[in-house]
Amino acid sequence: MIGIVGIAVILVMVFGGYLAAGGKIGIILKALPFELMMIGGAAIGAFFISNDSTMIKHTLKDIGKVFKGPRWKPEDYRDLLCLLYALIRLARQNVVAVEEHIENPSGSSIFSRYPRILADTEAVALIGDTMRSASMNYDDPHQVEEVLDKRMEAHHHHALQPSHALQTMADGLPALGIVAAVLGVIKTMASIDQPPEILGKMIGGALVGTFLGVFLSYGFVGPFATKLREVVEEDAHFYRLIREVLIANLHNHAANICIEVGRQNTPGHNRPSFGDLEEALKALRQEAA
Repeated sequence: MIGIVGIAVILVMVFGGYLAAGGKIGIILKALPFELMMIGGAAIGAFFISNDSTMIKHTLKDIGKVFKGPRWKPEDYRDLLCLLYALIRLARQNVVAVEEHIENPSGSSIFSRYPRILADTEAVALIGDTMRSASMNYDDPHQVEEVLDKRMEAHHHHALQPSHALQTMADGLPALGIVAAVLGVIKTMASIDQPPEILGKMIGGALVGTFLGVFLSYGFVGPFATKLREVVEEDAHFYRLIREVLIANLHNHAANICIEVGRQNTPGHNRPSFGDLEEALKALRQEAA
Protein backbone atom coordinates (compact mmCIF):
# COMPACT_ATOMS: atom_id res chain seq x y z
CA MET A 1 0.00 0.00 0.00
CA ILE A 2 2.74 2.47 0.91
CA GLY A 3 4.42 1.78 -2.44
CA ILE A 4 1.26 2.87 -4.29
CA VAL A 5 1.11 5.99 -2.13
CA GLY A 6 4.73 6.73 -3.03
CA ILE A 7 4.00 6.46 -6.76
CA ALA A 8 1.00 8.78 -6.40
CA VAL A 9 3.08 11.34 -4.49
CA ILE A 10 5.80 11.31 -7.16
CA LEU A 11 3.34 11.88 -10.01
CA VAL A 12 1.32 14.56 -8.22
CA MET A 13 4.34 16.49 -6.96
CA VAL A 14 6.31 16.44 -10.22
CA PHE A 15 3.53 17.16 -12.68
CA GLY A 16 1.54 19.25 -10.21
CA GLY A 17 4.58 21.43 -9.59
CA TYR A 18 5.17 21.73 -13.34
CA LEU A 19 1.59 22.86 -13.96
CA ALA A 20 1.62 25.19 -10.94
CA ALA A 21 4.71 26.88 -12.37
CA GLY A 22 2.81 27.58 -15.59
CA GLY A 23 4.09 24.67 -17.65
CA LYS A 24 2.04 23.35 -20.57
CA ILE A 25 1.28 19.65 -20.19
CA GLY A 26 0.23 19.35 -23.85
CA ILE A 27 3.85 19.32 -25.09
CA ILE A 28 4.72 16.47 -22.72
CA LEU A 29 1.59 14.46 -23.52
CA LYS A 30 2.17 14.78 -27.27
CA ALA A 31 5.78 13.61 -27.09
CA LEU A 32 5.32 11.08 -24.26
CA PRO A 33 4.11 8.04 -26.28
CA PHE A 34 7.01 8.24 -28.75
CA GLU A 35 9.66 9.01 -26.15
CA LEU A 36 8.35 6.24 -23.91
CA MET A 37 8.44 3.85 -26.84
CA MET A 38 12.09 4.64 -27.55
CA ILE A 39 13.36 4.84 -23.97
CA GLY A 40 11.20 2.12 -22.42
CA GLY A 41 11.61 -0.20 -25.39
CA ALA A 42 15.39 0.21 -25.42
CA ALA A 43 15.56 -0.36 -21.64
CA ILE A 44 13.46 -3.53 -21.88
CA GLY A 45 15.51 -4.77 -24.83
CA ALA A 46 18.76 -4.18 -22.93
CA PHE A 47 17.24 -5.98 -19.93
CA PHE A 48 16.47 -8.99 -22.14
CA ILE A 49 20.00 -8.97 -23.58
CA SER A 50 21.72 -8.87 -20.18
CA ASN A 51 19.59 -11.53 -18.45
CA ASP A 52 18.49 -15.08 -19.24
CA SER A 53 14.85 -16.20 -19.27
CA THR A 54 15.04 -17.54 -15.71
CA MET A 55 16.27 -14.22 -14.35
CA ILE A 56 13.69 -12.28 -16.34
CA LYS A 57 10.89 -14.37 -14.80
CA HIS A 58 12.49 -14.09 -11.36
CA THR A 59 12.68 -10.30 -11.64
CA LEU A 60 9.10 -9.90 -12.85
CA LYS A 61 7.89 -12.11 -10.02
CA ASP A 62 9.91 -10.23 -7.40
CA ILE A 63 8.58 -6.81 -8.41
CA GLY A 64 5.48 -7.68 -6.39
CA LYS A 65 7.66 -7.64 -3.25
CA VAL A 66 7.99 -3.88 -3.63
CA PHE A 67 4.32 -3.58 -2.71
CA LYS A 68 3.90 -6.66 -0.52
CA GLY A 69 7.01 -6.12 1.60
CA PRO A 70 8.95 -8.89 3.39
CA ARG A 71 7.51 -12.37 3.22
CA TRP A 72 8.18 -13.30 6.83
CA LYS A 73 6.11 -11.68 9.56
CA PRO A 74 6.66 -11.68 13.37
CA GLU A 75 4.37 -14.70 13.82
CA ASP A 76 6.44 -16.63 11.25
CA TYR A 77 9.59 -16.12 13.33
CA ARG A 78 7.74 -17.41 16.40
CA ASP A 79 6.46 -20.41 14.45
CA LEU A 80 9.96 -21.14 13.13
CA LEU A 81 11.37 -21.20 16.66
CA CYS A 82 8.57 -23.55 17.73
CA LEU A 83 9.22 -25.82 14.74
CA LEU A 84 12.95 -25.98 15.45
CA TYR A 85 12.30 -26.62 19.13
CA ALA A 86 10.01 -29.55 18.32
CA LEU A 87 12.58 -31.07 15.93
CA ILE A 88 15.53 -30.60 18.30
CA ARG A 89 13.58 -32.02 21.24
CA LEU A 90 12.52 -35.05 19.23
CA ALA A 91 16.06 -35.58 17.90
CA ARG A 92 17.42 -35.61 21.45
CA GLN A 93 14.88 -38.30 22.37
CA ASN A 94 14.97 -40.44 19.22
CA VAL A 95 17.24 -39.75 16.24
CA VAL A 96 15.42 -42.25 14.04
CA ALA A 97 12.05 -40.64 14.74
CA VAL A 98 13.17 -37.19 13.60
CA GLU A 99 14.49 -38.60 10.32
CA GLU A 100 10.94 -39.42 9.29
CA HIS A 101 10.04 -35.75 9.56
CA ILE A 102 13.05 -34.29 7.76
CA GLU A 103 12.97 -36.88 4.97
CA ASN A 104 9.27 -36.32 4.26
CA PRO A 105 8.35 -32.80 5.45
CA SER A 106 5.06 -32.72 3.52
CA GLY A 107 3.87 -35.78 5.45
CA SER A 108 5.29 -34.62 8.78
CA SER A 109 2.91 -33.85 11.63
CA ILE A 110 5.46 -31.31 12.92
CA PHE A 111 6.01 -29.40 9.67
CA SER A 112 2.30 -29.49 8.78
CA ARG A 113 1.55 -27.26 11.79
CA TYR A 114 3.37 -24.45 10.00
CA PRO A 115 2.16 -24.36 6.37
CA ARG A 116 3.85 -21.06 5.52
CA ILE A 117 7.24 -22.46 6.48
CA LEU A 118 6.51 -25.79 4.78
CA ALA A 119 5.75 -23.93 1.54
CA ASP A 120 9.28 -22.48 1.49
CA THR A 121 11.49 -25.13 -0.08
CA GLU A 122 14.75 -23.40 0.87
CA ALA A 123 13.85 -23.13 4.56
CA VAL A 124 12.70 -26.76 4.71
CA ALA A 125 15.80 -27.99 2.86
CA LEU A 126 18.08 -25.93 5.11
CA ILE A 127 16.48 -27.40 8.23
CA GLY A 128 16.53 -30.95 6.87
CA ASP A 129 20.12 -30.89 5.64
CA THR A 130 21.44 -29.39 8.88
CA MET A 131 19.50 -31.84 11.03
CA ARG A 132 21.01 -34.68 8.99
CA SER A 133 24.46 -33.27 9.75
CA ALA A 134 23.64 -33.51 13.45
CA SER A 135 22.62 -37.15 13.06
CA MET A 136 25.93 -37.89 11.27
CA ASN A 137 27.86 -36.99 14.46
CA TYR A 138 30.17 -34.35 13.02
CA ASP A 139 33.24 -34.04 15.22
CA ASP A 140 33.57 -30.33 14.50
CA PRO A 141 30.34 -28.26 14.32
CA HIS A 142 32.37 -25.49 12.70
CA GLN A 143 32.55 -27.64 9.56
CA VAL A 144 28.76 -27.58 9.30
CA GLU A 145 28.74 -23.86 10.10
CA GLU A 146 31.14 -23.18 7.23
CA VAL A 147 29.02 -25.19 4.80
CA LEU A 148 25.89 -23.37 5.94
CA ASP A 149 27.54 -19.98 5.51
CA LYS A 150 28.54 -20.78 1.92
CA ARG A 151 25.11 -22.16 1.13
CA MET A 152 23.31 -19.15 2.56
CA GLU A 153 25.68 -16.77 0.81
CA ALA A 154 24.89 -18.43 -2.53
CA HIS A 155 21.14 -18.30 -1.85
CA HIS A 156 21.36 -14.65 -0.80
CA HIS A 157 23.37 -13.76 -3.90
CA HIS A 158 20.75 -15.40 -6.11
CA ALA A 159 17.91 -13.63 -4.30
CA LEU A 160 19.60 -10.24 -4.86
CA GLN A 161 20.05 -10.69 -8.61
CA PRO A 162 16.64 -9.18 -9.58
CA SER A 163 17.52 -6.09 -7.56
CA HIS A 164 20.87 -5.82 -9.37
CA ALA A 165 19.11 -6.26 -12.73
CA LEU A 166 16.66 -3.44 -11.97
CA GLN A 167 19.47 -1.18 -10.72
CA THR A 168 21.38 -1.77 -13.95
CA MET A 169 18.28 -0.74 -15.89
CA ALA A 170 17.91 2.37 -13.70
CA ASP A 171 21.55 3.30 -14.35
CA GLY A 172 21.02 3.09 -18.12
CA LEU A 173 17.74 5.00 -18.37
CA PRO A 174 19.23 8.56 -18.20
CA ALA A 175 21.59 7.73 -21.06
CA LEU A 176 18.74 6.26 -23.10
CA GLY A 177 16.83 9.48 -22.41
CA ILE A 178 19.70 11.42 -23.94
CA VAL A 179 19.58 9.14 -26.99
CA ALA A 180 15.88 9.91 -27.42
CA ALA A 181 16.53 13.62 -26.94
CA VAL A 182 19.29 13.61 -29.56
CA LEU A 183 16.93 11.93 -32.01
CA GLY A 184 14.43 14.68 -31.27
CA VAL A 185 17.06 17.34 -31.96
CA ILE A 186 17.93 15.62 -35.26
CA LYS A 187 14.25 15.75 -36.19
CA THR A 188 14.13 19.44 -35.21
CA MET A 189 17.22 20.29 -37.28
CA ALA A 190 15.55 18.74 -40.31
CA SER A 191 12.76 21.32 -39.87
CA ILE A 192 14.98 24.34 -39.28
CA ASP A 193 13.01 26.35 -41.86
CA GLN A 194 9.88 26.29 -39.70
CA PRO A 195 8.70 29.29 -37.63
CA PRO A 196 10.14 29.73 -34.11
CA GLU A 197 6.90 28.72 -32.36
CA ILE A 198 6.96 25.36 -34.17
CA LEU A 199 10.66 24.83 -33.55
CA GLY A 200 10.13 25.65 -29.87
CA LYS A 201 7.52 22.92 -29.54
CA MET A 202 9.76 20.44 -31.36
CA ILE A 203 12.72 21.21 -29.08
CA GLY A 204 10.45 20.94 -26.05
CA GLY A 205 9.29 17.54 -27.26
CA ALA A 206 12.92 16.45 -27.71
CA LEU A 207 13.75 17.47 -24.16
CA VAL A 208 10.94 15.25 -22.91
CA GLY A 209 13.29 12.35 -23.70
CA THR A 210 15.92 13.60 -21.26
CA PHE A 211 13.26 14.29 -18.66
CA LEU A 212 11.64 10.88 -19.06
CA GLY A 213 14.92 8.94 -18.81
CA VAL A 214 15.96 10.69 -15.59
CA PHE A 215 12.41 10.60 -14.17
CA LEU A 216 11.96 6.86 -14.74
CA SER A 217 15.43 6.10 -13.40
CA TYR A 218 15.36 8.07 -10.15
CA GLY A 219 11.61 8.17 -9.62
CA PHE A 220 10.64 4.55 -10.27
CA VAL A 221 13.12 1.89 -11.39
CA GLY A 222 15.91 2.91 -8.98
CA PRO A 223 13.59 3.02 -5.93
CA PHE A 224 12.08 -0.30 -7.00
CA ALA A 225 15.57 -1.86 -7.01
CA THR A 226 16.37 -0.36 -3.61
CA LYS A 227 13.13 -1.55 -2.04
CA LEU A 228 13.53 -5.03 -3.49
CA ARG A 229 17.05 -5.24 -2.04
CA GLU A 230 15.75 -4.18 1.38
CA VAL A 231 13.02 -6.85 1.27
CA VAL A 232 15.55 -9.55 0.35
CA GLU A 233 17.87 -8.44 3.15
CA GLU A 234 14.97 -8.49 5.61
CA ASP A 235 13.83 -11.98 4.60
CA ALA A 236 17.42 -13.26 4.88
CA HIS A 237 17.15 -12.93 8.67
CA PHE A 238 14.68 -15.84 8.61
CA TYR A 239 17.31 -18.20 7.20
CA ARG A 240 20.02 -16.85 9.49
CA LEU A 241 17.79 -17.71 12.44
CA ILE A 242 17.68 -21.34 11.25
CA ARG A 243 21.46 -21.32 11.08
CA GLU A 244 21.91 -19.88 14.57
CA VAL A 245 19.53 -22.32 16.25
CA LEU A 246 20.78 -25.45 14.52
CA ILE A 247 24.45 -24.56 15.01
CA ALA A 248 23.72 -24.11 18.71
CA ASN A 249 22.14 -27.57 18.60
CA LEU A 250 25.30 -29.01 17.04
CA HIS A 251 27.21 -27.60 20.00
CA ASN A 252 24.90 -29.69 22.22
CA HIS A 253 23.31 -26.78 24.04
CA ALA A 254 19.98 -27.48 25.74
CA ALA A 255 16.96 -27.15 23.46
CA ASN A 256 15.69 -24.10 25.36
CA ILE A 257 19.10 -22.43 25.04
CA CYS A 258 19.17 -23.11 21.29
CA ILE A 259 15.79 -21.45 20.87
CA GLU A 260 16.79 -18.49 23.03
CA VAL A 261 19.88 -18.02 20.86
CA GLY A 262 17.57 -17.84 17.86
CA ARG A 263 15.16 -15.45 19.57
CA GLN A 264 17.98 -13.11 20.55
CA ASN A 265 19.28 -13.10 16.95
CA THR A 266 15.86 -12.21 15.52
CA PRO A 267 15.52 -8.56 14.40
CA GLY A 268 13.82 -6.48 17.10
CA HIS A 269 10.67 -5.68 15.12
CA ASN A 270 10.10 -9.40 14.42
CA ARG A 271 11.41 -10.83 17.69
CA PRO A 272 8.75 -12.60 19.81
CA SER A 273 8.78 -11.66 23.48
CA PHE A 274 10.16 -14.21 25.91
CA GLY A 275 6.70 -14.68 27.43
CA ASP A 276 4.89 -15.18 24.12
CA LEU A 277 7.46 -17.70 22.92
CA GLU A 278 7.39 -19.55 26.23
CA GLU A 279 3.60 -19.85 25.98
CA ALA A 280 3.89 -21.27 22.47
CA LEU A 281 6.58 -23.76 23.54
CA LYS A 282 4.53 -24.75 26.56
CA ALA A 283 1.58 -25.56 24.27
CA LEU A 284 3.91 -27.72 22.16
CA ARG A 285 5.11 -29.64 25.20
CA GLN A 286 1.54 -30.24 26.32
CA GLU A 287 0.60 -31.59 22.89
CA ALA A 288 3.59 -33.95 22.91
CA ALA A 289 2.85 -35.20 26.44
